[in-house]
Amino acid sequence: MDFSEFHSAEFRQFVQDHLSEDPALLLLKYRGKVTFDLKEAAQQISARQKAAKKLPEWVADPRIIFPASISLEQSSSEETARFKAKKLSGKLMIDLTGGFGVDSFYLSPTFEKAIYCEQNEELAAIARHNLEILSPGKFEIISGDGLEFLRNTDLKFDLIYADPARRGSGNQKLYKIQDCQPDVVGSWDLIKSKADKILLKLSPMLDISQALSELPEIQKITVVSVKNEVKEVLLFWESDNLTGGKKIEVRDLGSDFPAFGYQFEEEEKAISILGEAEKYLVEPISGILKAGAFKLFGERFGLKKLEKNSHLYTSDSIPSEIPGRVFEVIQEISPKKQEIKTLFPSGKVNVICRNYVIGAEDLKKKLGLKDGGEDFLIGTKTGSGFKVFWCKRVK
Repeated sequence: MDFSEFHSAEFRQFVQDHLSEDPALLLLKYRGKVTFDLKEAAQQISARQKAAKKLPEWVADPRIIFPASISLEQSSSEETARFKAKKLSGKLMIDLTGGFGVDSFYLSPTFEKAIYCEQNEELAAIARHNLEILSPGKFEIISGDGLEFLRNTDLKFDLIYADPARRGSGNQKLYKIQDCQPDVVGSWDLIKSKADKILLKLSPMLDISQALSELPEIQKITVVSVKNEVKEVLLFWESDNLTGGKKIEVRDLGSDFPAFGYQFEEEEKAISILGEAEKYLVEPISGILKAGAFKLFGERFGLKKLEKNSHLYTSDSIPSEIPGRVFEVIQEISPKKQEIKTLFPSGKVNVICRNYVIGAEDLKKKLGLKDGGEDFLIGTKTGSGFKVFWCKRVK
């Protein structure tokens, strides 16, 4: 790939000068008026705008080249990439599915040497350019199949990392690990034979029980969310930890929610106590719901569950540190438009529906409400039927 255009001072300055403008309008306004590839400049501006929150450190460096939007969308954020790098170090690491190179870069500082592999030649060329700027001399770039490289090398790695592609040939989403590319399930013995540690990044839609059935040797699963939105599921294996047991960890980045960890078997043994709404309602953070710790969450914090399939919990008192949103119940109300209008004349109230007869958007439409303000309506199902509770968030 020819990067001569990107090295042009005029090209870079144009990109920096127009970062806050609409790329489509720039194409119209400056067509035929610049000496560089205007379409490429607009693409770089668009990519930087999309990545501003996700990759602020990279966006701030005018020398960095950004790929097409799909590769950018699929890359980790700086925040999640840094999290993955914690407690990992050694002499040599390899990223089998390098992509844009974000994870490769943030994993690499605690390793003496890093190898980046990527089948897409254009992406590999972009990564070669960027990684040499960000971390000179650290990376060997392999433009080709990471598993093929692994088969043919005599090297042993302190860490093998992979983020298998989760879309099929028809762009459909894939949820089973063995359906993703590269096939880390079918190549597990090969990968394991070359690594002291293995770290896999997988879809937030991954079924954890299914994952453990596909890769039963996995020792730890971490559900990573950012501000209560699940972003990725990490699977970890290391050769020096063959004592058995599956640890599940839930971490929410960018918030004050405490971590939640347990052994996989604990959820199977936990018992839910059901009960009607008391003074407080608690909704576990999204990572706990993703992990499926429905019974254990209530048992650990002494909470009752409203109903078997309603993942809301209740109590007359709440522990000071709990990984969930806490709401104080003002009263149970009837979801009738006239009553709601009397209670909330501004028409603004935040609506949450969990295992309710209709979804939040439909309930807002039915009651003529818009999200806003300090009040919450929580629609859910308890042992005695469908109910709506007027609540205030406890911060």
